[in-house]
Order: sequence, then C-alpha cells, then structure tokens
Amino acid sequence: MATAELHAAEFHELDGWSEDDHEAAFAAFRRSALRAATEAPKTRALGIDGTALAAITRKALALPERPGATLARAFFEENFVPHRVGADGFFTGYYEPEVEARLEREPDFTVPLLRPPPELVEVDEADPPANLPAGMRFARRTETGVEPFFDRGEIERGALDGRGLEIAWLADPVDAFFIHIQGAARLRLADGSLLRVTYAAKSGHDYTPVGRVLLERGVLQRGNVSMQTIRAALAADPEAARSAMWTNRSYIFFREAPVEDAALGPIAAAKVPLSTGRSLAVDRTLHTFHVPVWIETSLPEAEGGGPFHRLLIAQDTGSAIIGPARGDIFFGSGDEAGRVAGRMAAKGRFVVFVPRVSS
Repeated sequence: MATAELHAAEFHELDGWSEDDHEAAFAAFRRSALRAATEAPKTRALGIDGTALAAITRKALALPERPGATLARAFFEENFVPHRVGADGFFTGYYEPEVEARLEREPDFTVPLLRPPPELVEVDEADPPANLPAGMRFARRTETGVEPFFDRGEIERGALDGRGLEIAWLADPVDAFFIHIQGAARLRLADGSLLRVTYAAKSGHDYTPVGRVLLERGVLQRGNVSMQTIRAALAADPEAARSAMWTNRSYIFFREAPVEDAALGPIAAAKVPLSTGRSLAVDRTLHTFHVPVWIETSLPEAEGGGPFHRLLIAQDTGSAIIGPARGDIFFGSGDEAGRVAGRMAAKGRFVVFVPRVSS
C-alpha cells in the first residue's frame, strides 16, 4: 500500500492561506461535523486520528453556522496543524451531470440507470473470499457462496434485463457512461422536475479509464485528452465507443436521492452533501474522511487558468483516486461545472490538516 511521510508546516507557509474564504471552508467542514461528531471516521493508513477529528467536529457544531471569516480562520488554526504530504500532488475535477431522462422507457429514451439487484453484496475487506480477485469489493451471492458479478459489457448486453431494476431512462449511452464515471446526476424529467441519482454500489470489477483506451487505440493524441475530447470521440463512432466503454468493466448502480438544496451536490462516500469547490475526493485507504486538506494547484487554461489555492474537506473517494497526494475536486452541478471539471488535470501541493494535540 502506497503511503507517504507527513511534514509539519506553518499556516503562513501556505500560499494564499490569508486570502482564502475560510467561512466557506468552515461551512463544508460543518456539514461533515453533523455526521462525524457522533460517528467518528475510521483512521486510515496515513494515521489521521478519526477520534481526535470527531472531537474537533463537535467544537465546530458549537459555533454559529456562519461564524464570519475571522472566527472560521481561527477555528482551523487553533485545532489543526498543516502537514505537507511528501509526494507530488496531482488534481483532477468531477461534477454532477444534469441530463434529460424519463421514468418509463420511450422510443428515444432506451438507456437505463439501474438500482442494485439484491444478490449484489459488498465483500468483507478484512476477510475476502479466496475465490475472488484481490481487491474486489462487490460480488454476486449464490447458493454456494459468492462469485464475480457481471461486468459492464454483460450488463449492457442484457444480463439484468427484465428484473425491474430501472430507475430512469436516458437517450444517450455516452451520457449514461459519464454519469457512471461521476457517480451521480440530476435528471430532468418530462414535467420539469429534478430527480437525483447517486452511487449505491458497483459491479466490483476494476475501473479502466476510457481516455487511456482511446490513447492506446490512436483515437486521441497525448496532450489532448479531456472529458470534452473523449465525449467527442465516443460520439463520432458509436460501435467503437461501445467497444471502448466495455473495456471499463466497472458498472455503477444508483439509488434515488432528493434534491433538497439545489446549491449542494449529492451525498457522497463520507455520507455528507458535497460543496462546490470545497469538497475533495481522496484515496479512502489512506485518508481519514472529513479531514481538511489545503491544496495549491491551478485551473485549466481553457477555463481562464489562474491559481486554485484553498481549503477543501475530504468527503468523497473514487476508483481512480489512488495515492496520498491525489485529489479530485468537486466543481458543482451542470454543464458549466462539467466544462471545468473535464479539463482539470494539474500538479500541485497537497497539505493535510492533522488534529492538534492539546498540551
């Protein structure tokens, strides 16, 4: 398992710390506090103590929801010590797509988003069955035990048809594929209402980046791989697109979720709603959920560029987010967020906030 050393730093060494919107960061942290205060997060491999973090979240709940910039900054400085991760940082972006959908299959809406079938079960990480590939976290329960579940190609060829698992129907298989990658979506229904779907489970097979497959096949050229170029390539040749998408054997199942606050994103892996520009997906095997993370990176040139130095909260994870200094920034919902997220790929600095030990 990849780990990294943590090197203590001072707040004044964080480039842009004094200019950040600390109250916005506090709002995201307080959403984490509503869960972590009563259910301490698991301490992961980097050693950020979940119990100590939970104690700090209880302090956050004792403050006003909007404490002001000065008090919010003081809260972070009094309760945490920044530690640079001893590895090169790399940051991408993700978002919540918004697409047209129907609750019943129609001639132009034939691509389903599925809820998990009852035989799909999560594997015990501490004691996985010997017959499953290493690292497989979901499998199919049978009368004699468990076995690997169907992969993407098998499901899209009909392995689960007729089971009544459909939540909604989309018009475009590429839209569905990117909803699987993002793990959530807002669906615009015929009556104008919004239905949110969010991650519930997955097939258990490894995630394969389709951009890498298109590179290997010569469809895309190195240096020109983004969500936008990938989508264009898949749309240009539906048969080749199907073949490329099936190389990603990981298939995502969803559950319905209300859109209670249009300003917030879906509830993610840490069981709290995501905050635009303040939530970060991290490697869940290394990082303790709900910990604040200071990042120093830059936005895509095509979207105006410029530094992106701010405090985010580790509230999500992802199959492709691997390593101690790997982060995926949540940019919000809809097409504009998707334009930024799809082009985001930049190096930077990853600084995790370690709970301060009282003397």
